[in-house]
Amino acid sequence: MKKYFFYTLLLAMFASVTFNGCKYEEEECDCSGSEPVAYETLTTYLKSVDMDINHILTNAAGQKFVMAAPADGDLSSKWIMDIRGDVDFAAAHIEGAHNVAFGDILTAAATADKPILVVCYTGQTACYATSLLRLYGYEDTQALKWGMSGWNTNLDKWTPNCKSLDDANNWTSSEATAGSFDAPTWTSTSTNGADILAERVEEVVAAGFKTVKGADVLATPANYYVNNYFSADHYTGFGHVNGAVRINPLLIDDCSKLDPNGKVVTYCYTGQTSAVITAYLNVLGFDAYSLLFGMNGLSHTNSFWEAGGVTNHWGFDSNPKDLPTVSSN
Repeated sequence: MKKYFFYTLLLAMFASVTFNGCKYEEEECDCSGSEPVAYETLTTYLKSVDMDINHILTNAAGQKFVMAAPADGDLSSKWIMDIRGDVDFAAAHIEGAHNVAFGDILTAAATADKPILVVCYTGQTACYATSLLRLYGYEDTQALKWGMSGWNTNLDKWTPNCKSLDDANNWTSSEATAGSFDAPTWTSTSTNGADILAERVEEVVAAGFKTVKGADVLATPANYYVNNYFSADHYTGFGHVNGAVRINPLLIDDCSKLDPNGKVVTYCYTGQTSAVITAYLNVLGFDAYSLLFGMNGLSHTNSFWEAGGVTNHWGFDSNPKDLPTVSSN
């Protein structure tokens, strides 16, 4: 009996060691299996260092991802990263700005000696870049709200893109229910959260800003998994793209409501918040897209803008700015 007990105990100890060893190996694996191990490692790490999506939208110091142009135009406290095309930059830019191609934002950030302010045409690409830079460790990075469109009216590329698309068949106030999905499955050459994060950010930067036009989504909404990033009353008050779910807040634990096999489109009011979220989702491994110009590119004249208390919804054109620019031509 004692001999039987001894062998039973020995077998139990062996099983325990084997199980724990396998668990350790899973955490330190090459992340090449079919299970979403890399996703779990990354998201566990992000939550452990307080870098969930909400802390990218607003950092630990309480800074939002965007800042409005100061009334006096003084940005001397910022390292200005202008990611517009070189021709447009040469024609007119903020004094002291550095022209940086989107694909080079991580390299350029390493040379910055002040908090980074990213500038683009309308604020959307800059917000996408800001999300990635914050994830990469530059947590005080911000985007210039409305971009150069809000800096100087002569550079306004925002207003012409504010539209109301007429497609009653694909616009509704009926609520859609978000599904429940498995996590995205992808592989990584790294074996710990910090390294996986750096690798993923670098891959997303290399891929460029992933966007979709409102007209395309509205024409064939079934081709996308659409998330309307509004409050509940605005979701029904404005109406929304047919089939669009409403996931807000959208944190890592809420990402199980997103389809990892679909084209995940997020839209907000202006395309700026959705750009931050979309960049984050791409880092997590979703095939994510930001809807350009948000609700302003879908239903700019919607009566609910004022009925819902969202005045001055286009941001800057009721208070136009003519802040100075310089030319390098």
